[in-house]
Amino acid sequence: MKPNVRNLILAVFSVLTVVSVILILGLKFSFDFDQFFPEGDPDLEFFNEFSDNFEADDNFTLVAVENHPSVFDSVFLAKFHEFTQRADTLPYVTGTQSITTFQFPIVRPPFFSMNVPAIHMDDPSRYEEDKAALLKDELLVNNLISKDGTALILFIKNKNVLEQQEAEEFMPILTALAEEYEFDDYHFIGRANFQQELVYMQKRELIVSILISIVLVGIILTILFQRFWGVFIAMNAMGLSLLLFGGAMSALGRELSALSALYPVLMSIVSTSDVIHLMSKYTDELKKGFSKDEAIRTSIREIGIATLLTSVTTAVGFASLATSKVPPIKEFGWSAAIGVMIAYITVILLASAMLSIFRADQIIKIREGQSIWEKWMQWFYDYTKLKPRFIGIVASGLAIVCLFGITLITTNYKLENSLPLGRKVTKDYLYFEKELAGFRPFEVAVMTQGDYTADDYEVVKEIDKLEQFIAKFDNIQNISSITSLYKGIRRAHNANNLEAYKFPETKAEFYKYRQFTKRMPPQTLNVLVSKDKKNVRVSAKVLDVGADNIKDYVDKIDDYAAANIDTSIIKIRQTGTSLMMDKNSTYIRESLIKGLIIAILIVSLLMAILFQSWKMVIISLIPNIFPLLLAGALLGYLGIELEAGVSVIFAIIFGIAVDDTIHFLSKFKIARSQGLSIDDAIHITFLETGKAITLTTVILFFGFLVLLFSINPPSLVIGGMISVTLVSALFGDLFLIPILIRWLMKDD
Repeated sequence: MKPNVRNLILAVFSVLTVVSVILILGLKFSFDFDQFFPEGDPDLEFFNEFSDNFEADDNFTLVAVENHPSVFDSVFLAKFHEFTQRADTLPYVTGTQSITTFQFPIVRPPFFSMNVPAIHMDDPSRYEEDKAALLKDELLVNNLISKDGTALILFIKNKNVLEQQEAEEFMPILTALAEEYEFDDYHFIGRANFQQELVYMQKRELIVSILISIVLVGIILTILFQRFWGVFIAMNAMGLSLLLFGGAMSALGRELSALSALYPVLMSIVSTSDVIHLMSKYTDELKKGFSKDEAIRTSIREIGIATLLTSVTTAVGFASLATSKVPPIKEFGWSAAIGVMIAYITVILLASAMLSIFRADQIIKIREGQSIWEKWMQWFYDYTKLKPRFIGIVASGLAIVCLFGITLITTNYKLENSLPLGRKVTKDYLYFEKELAGFRPFEVAVMTQGDYTADDYEVVKEIDKLEQFIAKFDNIQNISSITSLYKGIRRAHNANNLEAYKFPETKAEFYKYRQFTKRMPPQTLNVLVSKDKKNVRVSAKVLDVGADNIKDYVDKIDDYAAANIDTSIIKIRQTGTSLMMDKNSTYIRESLIKGLIIAILIVSLLMAILFQSWKMVIISLIPNIFPLLLAGALLGYLGIELEAGVSVIFAIIFGIAVDDTIHFLSKFKIARSQGLSIDDAIHITFLETGKAITLTTVILFFGFLVLLFSINPPSLVIGGMISVTLVSALFGDLFLIPILIRWLMKDD
């Protein structure tokens, strides 16, 4: 490479480095469960329209405070009451409610009313009486007090649409306040808590994956090259690729999401893989006695073109995720595709420019005689020639085993499986699951028909029938709707008798109580009833029993409504954030299959253009189907749910696995064009390219193992499974491609 060209390339990358550093400072992290709602889904459109009629139902934070053996202790109750009052003054808080501030209304005819405290805090002699009454009260159990009486719950209402920055300000203040009182233990759950904790996880994952990737790749490169400048060039190409990618993401206005921790791993292994192929070829050419310029030209001509194709196919694999209806998955696909091409351009230009400065022995340790790699490649060559039938039988058997495993895949996704390991947010989530009513919302939309409105007896009676059926599911608790208001008013008119907490028995009784609902604050009613009184929300909490199980509840409720609800009065439709999250299961399956088919077709077309032979297309695809089958089988046999985060595995595997196949077949094609027989071409391909694809697989294997340091469960699954399946892809290339070539192709 001419010095002026080299200097120009180095100058351009220097400028890009400075610009990227400036841009990266503007990168933002974000997390919102709404991000995972499927775009273009009719249920999502309905959910958005229906929700617009009500006040937000997720603008709250719950604080469960434990006190053992019982919360009925005067010292604890005094502390908790003060905690409640001070929480009410915090920023972004519009109101609080707890058992120490809750009062039961009692109405005595004709107009006299009074409030009775839920707990007589100043009279410990009444604690046992209060305890007995409260733990039987379905209105309060799991809402303001745990069913065993060892925890109280503080309900904090936050401002609507709490932004990420506001959540990150609010939660530390609330945590500091809770710490002041030295409670036995306390647990948070709510939108603000998830926003703060999961963004923290994203930042932690990104930093850890960058640092470990750099260290791990540095160690591997040192072992491979054993020369400072060889490692320096490769690490520079890798680091700059990642830096330029970060700058590009910022320039495009992309925000980093839950999948962002994969970017450093992908960029490091893709760029390192490219640079190893380039440097291996360059040093091979120098060892043959060619000059630096000739070696670089040959390397760019042979490896550059092959690496371009591998980069395009990898990018296509990632871009296949764009068929997903889940925005974070779609954005990850496009971003990863852009990153792959940035890595390719950086390696080809920057690494080539830097290589031209050094001698071969400065880049890699030169060994005399046959290397261990050549011995291993010779063994693979000989074995595929001697045992083709045995290899074919084993491969067929493994395919059958994998196909059976794929039938075991489940989409019974649980939110728990996406929460960070070892973090308080996960501990708190599990506490609410096991000790209280859980967190996942369960919602049914009720639409009144004709001239009926939400305050008509016939409407509320039908809703009550529906609620009674929903209450039969043990995992669905804390059901509330407009019926709760009438039940509460009836109870107030019956001296706060628990037995009176029932729907009015007659129409006359109902209309007697209806006048009291008109006196309630608008914000109380607007959570349950739309302003035009044509829509009603039935809300509950469902335990995190899995998307498939919850779908079963939904189907049974729909069947009951179809058979028992008068549709001339009301119609119902399942909705809510939980339903939207769970619908991803269906779309993940559909988009996964659709995306992979598109990717395979595009890669097949590229192969056909490159090799101009349908036989070579078949040869290139078969070895790369096996890693996909293995990945699916592992999900099935290990009982790992297929959810949004895990679904990217298949695109990554296909996009990367096909790279080595292209390098192998490209070298084979070059050897054939030089007049070598099929067998001799296979032999030279093993000796020259076999080493490079083995080394890159080693990089890939350990590179993805970086994700085992993650605290994000989907990342752990992705790291372990991709590492294993990419090793299988290497064996597919080394064992199956030679057999397929010998079977399908003949010497001219």
